[in-house]
Amino acid sequence: MIGDLKTRDLLLFAFVALLFVGTGIVQSWNVSLTILNMGLISAIMALGVNMQWGYAGLFNVGIMGFVALGGLGAVLVSMPPTGQAWADGGLRVLLGLVLGAATVVAAVLAWSRVTRFRGPVVVAILVIGFFIFRAVFDGGVAAVEAVDPASTGYLGGLGLPIILSWPVGGLLAAGAAWLIGKTALGLRSDYLAIATLGIAEIVIAILKHEDWMARGVKNVIGLPRPVPYEIDLQNSEAFVARMTAWGFDPVTASGITVKLGYTGLFVVVLAILLWLAQAALASPWGRMMRAIRDNEVAAEAMGKDVTRRHLQVFVLGSAVVGIAGAMMTTLDGQLTPGTYQPLRFTFLVWVMVIVGGSGNNWGAVLGGFLVWWLWVQVEPIGAALMQGITAGMPDGMWLKAHLLEAAAHMRLLTMGLILLLVLRFSPRGLIPER
Repeated sequence: MIGDLKTRDLLLFAFVALLFVGTGIVQSWNVSLTILNMGLISAIMALGVNMQWGYAGLFNVGIMGFVALGGLGAVLVSMPPTGQAWADGGLRVLLGLVLGAATVVAAVLAWSRVTRFRGPVVVAILVIGFFIFRAVFDGGVAAVEAVDPASTGYLGGLGLPIILSWPVGGLLAAGAAWLIGKTALGLRSDYLAIATLGIAEIVIAILKHEDWMARGVKNVIGLPRPVPYEIDLQNSEAFVARMTAWGFDPVTASGITVKLGYTGLFVVVLAILLWLAQAALASPWGRMMRAIRDNEVAAEAMGKDVTRRHLQVFVLGSAVVGIAGAMMTTLDGQLTPGTYQPLRFTFLVWVMVIVGGSGNNWGAVLGGFLVWWLWVQVEPIGAALMQGITAGMPDGMWLKAHLLEAAAHMRLLTMGLILLLVLRFSPRGLIPER
């Protein structure tokens, strides 16, 4: 894979690596590794979006919906089941969901097979099915949410290792993408963007309000870790003795060790996904996708099923984003639906793809690292810069107060400035598509 990079590309990656090394030296290695771990997750998100936009030209702004579904996968797989909730209402909830799905399937079948009075028949099926669904489902939900709502009030998960939730999060996102794609991919690009944004808002709203599933805005905390806890390392005599012998503070070393553990896992996932993405891009399938992106009419004239291929790449890219969402929830150790802000973080991921190089997987990865480092570091750097500029100004001066307050907005200003500079001087990104 690295053989695909030119000398200029390697220098760009070396520059980004120096940013993280410099952060470790100037601030602390704990800070640097914290930024690096989220940078790895951001690179995976950018890789998934690049599959959709760079390969096929699909403008998806519902990224946070798929990230949230990945986070939900982490809860459903790793958290222990709530036995009392299952006993009181779990089966009724499942039965209600089955009845709801059966109602939709029956309506679809009726629409395709009934010839006379098709509309009234479909409406009758939906109305009757809805009331049956609510009668069963609402009672189960009320029973589940009444079980110790301060600490549980939800069904819980399967109690499995949390690493297994990463592919499960990808599958949840892929399943949702398939349903969305079957209905929305026929839309024009601008309408597709509006549709995906609206669907992302719906997904996040469901996570916020359906307490039986993932506690809603009360959040799920205490997710299990795939790496040791810092306190366990600090209580390990062997670890403390080893760190002391090497001249390190055991408390600081425990935090760095845990973060390095996450880094190792995330690097493995990113390397596998990048290898698969590169192999797909270089294959006949990848060349076909780019041909469809460049000229759908010509590709369709050559016998290619454009809608089907769009659905394929939409599902694949969403699955990658879902994996990143599960990894992010694992890193945070909690699921907080209120933090998923579609417009804000969708914009950030799109900046990563555009700055790195749309259509180039390595460019998307570079953009993920670079833009996330800037997103985290620009605000403290901007605050220090403003303090230096205003150091000679008297206290109470309006200009000094204005400049110090403006430091809080340095992030968005910097993102916009970088985007403008890249589009002006390197319109195809830092590592352009070949």
